This record gives sequence, C-alpha cells and structure tokens, in this order.
Amino acid sequence: MVIVAPLQLALYTIVVLLGILGNCIVIGVVGENMLQEGSRGPSSDIILLNLALSNLLISLVRNLLLVIVDAGAELYLSLGWCRFFMCIWVWLRCANVWSTFFLSAFHHYTLHRVGPALNHSQGFRELHRVLLGLGLVWAFSLLYSIPGYIYSKNGGRNRTETLMLITTTTRPLLGCVWDFPTAYIGLAFVTTSLVIHEMVPIILMSITNLSSLYTLYKHGRTRAGTSKHEDPLIVRKIPAERRAAKVILALITLFIVCWGTSFISINHFNFNGGQNVEFLFSLARFTNSGFIALSPVVLAFGHRRIRAVVKAILAH
Repeated sequence: MVIVAPLQLALYTIVVLLGILGNCIVIGVVGENMLQEGSRGPSSDIILLNLALSNLLISLVRNLLLVIVDAGAELYLSLGWCRFFMCIWVWLRCANVWSTFFLSAFHHYTLHRVGPALNHSQGFRELHRVLLGLGLVWAFSLLYSIPGYIYSKNGGRNRTETLMLITTTTRPLLGCVWDFPTAYIGLAFVTTSLVIHEMVPIILMSITNLSSLYTLYKHGRTRAGTSKHEDPLIVRKIPAERRAAKVILALITLFIVCWGTSFISINHFNFNGGQNVEFLFSLARFTNSGFIALSPVVLAFGHRRIRAVVKAILAH
C-alpha cells in the first residue's frame, strides 16, 4: 500500500470534494434550465451537462476511491471486478477528453454560423446533431476501453505498476493493474493512446480555439464599419459570443494545462523511468483532478445562473 503524506491527502481530498460539489451544481442548474426551456433552450446546455456528468462520474468512480484507499482502507478486487473497473475508468476518461473537445468544436461551429436565430425546426435538427455527436463520443470511447477489460488483472498489496496510462490511474488502485502479454504490445498500446487519445485532442482544441478567437477578432474589426448594413441580430450576438469564447478558451486552456502536465508525467515514467517517480505520480494525480475541480469555477464566470447559485451558497 502506498503511504501518502497527511498534507497531500488533505489537499487531494479537498480537490476531489470540490469537483463533486461543483459539478453537481452545474448539473443541477443546467438540467433545471433544460427542463424549463425544453427544445427551445441552447444546445450548448446539453454539452455542458454532458461534460459535468462525465466529470462527476470520474470523481465518484475513481478519484473518491483513491481518497478512500489513501486514507488507509485496504481494498482489493477480484479479477472480474478489476477488469470491469479498469474498463469503466478508461471509458470515462476517454469520454471526458472528447466531450471537452466537442464543446470547443461546437462553439467554433456556432461562431461560423452567426446569423438570425434558428427557428423551431432548425433548432430541433441542431439538437439532434448534438445528441448524435455526444452519442458517438461515448460509443467510440467504449470501444477504446475494451483493452482495459482484456489486458488487466488483480494484484496484491505489494504489486507495482510498470506501465501507466493517463486514462486510468497513476498507480494500482484496488489492486488492479495493466497486464499486457508482452512489453512490446504494452508499449504499442501506450504509443497508440499517446498519439490518438492524448495528443490529437489537445492539438484539435488548440486549433479550434485559435480559430474561434480569430473569427471574433475579425467580427470586432469589421463591426464598426459595417454595423449599419449588418443584421441587427448578428450585431447583438457578437458580444455574447465573445464572452462565451473567453469562458470556453479559459476552460480549454485549463484542460490543456492539467491534461498536458499529467500527460508529460505519465509518459516520462513510461519511456524514461527515473528517480522522481513518486513526485511525477503525485503531480499527475493532482492535475488529473484539477480540471474536474476547477472547470465548474470557470463555467460560473460565464453562466449567469450557475454564478447566482454559487453566490447564494457562499452567502449562506
């Protein structure tokens, strides 16, 4: 069993609890807004709800278990349950990263579709496209998680991990570890995950957000000279889209910093090893949970209802 310093355990517990509380607030506020407005509400609410739900599930199914184990509980799962949980951990982390990209891509699409408000039938079609896209995210993430069920096993208290994946945990949890037939297969899977699942989403998020900022910059430059001839609805939407872009940019930047730090730490261990293993794992664990804990705070700055609920909670 890994011994964790009391201060580190206390800080990590705070981070995990903040993630649970914050994402519960986001789910409650956005969910209530969706029930009130129905299909008339913005499709972005569904994406925010999906992102907060994936964050909450990761906190409950993985991060909270890490806190319990670090507090001294010795829990070890059977082979069947280890395979199940390893599959779930990979599935949720994959869905989380691609859900974050989906938010960035949807806002990029919205900016390039700035124009008169969608009518009911157009809004309904857009809602269907968003649901289909999110469904594909979860379906393909489930396919990617199948190796987590096949190539995992249960170990004892003295079991150590020789290969890490950012999509699971930074050390054996509940006795569950990766168990590839050969080192070559393990490194091949890690390398594939490194390129497809870890590097590609970050690159795509960076591209879509830079493009969104450039689009807003062009609107701002041309707005003064063309506002008399431009559709008033478009003119009124630009400030709102600019505020949304700033919030989403902050959210994606937070994701890239947290995910990128964990990404570097885990893959440094995989390919180089080194003497600073415990430091790298602690850093990866905090940054893995950092995005989940801080993303509701970022959303609160740009979502009026979430901000109002947070202020009401703090006031009491």
